[in-house]
Amino acid sequence: MPPVKRPRLARLDNHLRKHGVAVYGIVHGRTRRRLRQQYPEALPVGNSRQRCRLNSDFCMVLSDRTAAATITALRSDAAMTDQPASSTISQPTSAVDPYAAWRSRDYRLLAASWFLLVFSREVERVAVLVYVYAATGTPLALGWVGLVQAVPVILLSIAGGQLADRYDRCKVLAATLALSTLTTAGLLLVSLRPELLRTAQTDYTLVSIYALLGLGAVGQALGSPARAALLPLLVPPHCLSNAVAWNSTVFRVASMLGPAMGGLLLGVQRNTAAALAVACVSRAVAVLAVLAISGRPQQRQSEGVTWASVLAGLQFVLKTQTMLAAITLDLFAVLLGGATYLMPIFANDILGVGDWGVGALLSCEALGAVCMTLIIAHLPPIRRAGKALLWSVTAFGVATIVFGLSRNFWLSATMMFLIGAFDNISVIVRHTLVQMLTPDHMRGRVSAVHNVFIVASNDLGGLESGVTARLFGPVVSVVGGGIGTILVVLAVARRWPQLLRVGRLQDIRPADDARLPGPMELGQQTL
Repeated sequence: MPPVKRPRLARLDNHLRKHGVAVYGIVHGRTRRRLRQQYPEALPVGNSRQRCRLNSDFCMVLSDRTAAATITALRSDAAMTDQPASSTISQPTSAVDPYAAWRSRDYRLLAASWFLLVFSREVERVAVLVYVYAATGTPLALGWVGLVQAVPVILLSIAGGQLADRYDRCKVLAATLALSTLTTAGLLLVSLRPELLRTAQTDYTLVSIYALLGLGAVGQALGSPARAALLPLLVPPHCLSNAVAWNSTVFRVASMLGPAMGGLLLGVQRNTAAALAVACVSRAVAVLAVLAISGRPQQRQSEGVTWASVLAGLQFVLKTQTMLAAITLDLFAVLLGGATYLMPIFANDILGVGDWGVGALLSCEALGAVCMTLIIAHLPPIRRAGKALLWSVTAFGVATIVFGLSRNFWLSATMMFLIGAFDNISVIVRHTLVQMLTPDHMRGRVSAVHNVFIVASNDLGGLESGVTARLFGPVVSVVGGGIGTILVVLAVARRWPQLLRVGRLQDIRPADDARLPGPMELGQQTL
């Protein structure tokens, strides 16, 4: 077999790593097997019906999910070198690259901004809750904190999807992060100079805090769809599930470190100003990280802003049955099976470990999610993602039941670890499924709808847990929620059997473009 010119191979390999799009012309069987191992998403197009003749006996196509694929062929009669083709193609150290997403500079910047945002949000939450409770001494005042943050997200996420699809997503995300930074700076000012908001008759401190929290939630509502829709533009399609897994890890680690940092600063400084200052600086750095992202050009929404375009994301979710099944499963599983809001009752009254047990149990949940993400990142892609989703939610329900019945702290901590681990499997599968099924020009609006379901399930789940615990007790609330989660899995599997047939997430194509372009459609594009 004549060897292939090395510069063309290196050039093509770099292009593939950057864009995830290429056709390889291979005549050597061993090289072909290695490429299949390195790029499992590649599809052969050399059969009798669809013969791709590009001066080679075999071609492999790796299709981009968001843009027209680019054909690059390596001529088997290229200029001679002293190295055969099989040795010039860069070989992976293993069949699975657990750090594939991190090899993208833009993804590293997005992950850094995501970590800093979640970290600052958790530090801010601890500081605000401590300040509000110290000022009022009533649990109801803490409930208002959650309400003022939830309402803007539910009402404005659809508008955030419109912004993500019509304008540059990096700029939208940077602008909303800047708004959140300003609101945190406002909270810092309130903490440092509360006397400015007090008069002889009225104290406006709490009202100002609620207003600033609501304004910050507006930034979250408008920015979250842009962040979710930006991710597929920063990594190749075959790295998307890996990026989603690492995003979940970043979130969980920041969720662990944020409250710890907030509690440490409050314990040392005895006031909320230091914690809010750290949160403000972290968000400012997150803005700079987003502004440094370049990314690939996005397909922007072409139609004008109408009610039809606003509701297009919701209509797409309702028509895409596999996506609807996954979102419905998560909505009702979290709605029924969440035990997080009752953790103070279990730690103090049932397990008898005191307030420190609340943080310990919640940390075990986050630790389980981090460990599961690391395991998934080092394993080959899930071959039966639909079944994995259903089984993980079932295991989530079983662990919730055992947690509700437990009277031993270590058993409860183990169950919280498993709850976080199994929940993270469903999160990774669901988020990847939503991104892969959605065409690029609609990712912002679909991500907005997805975000509404997530926020609604979390907040309404807390309400459901509180009401049932008040009526029947915390144990019945948690155990009944776990049983309800398992029943939801059975109902979803019966109503949407196509979810069981979902295979590898990397093989999923957007719902409005479910077929691979043929050689004639790909045209004469070259590298």
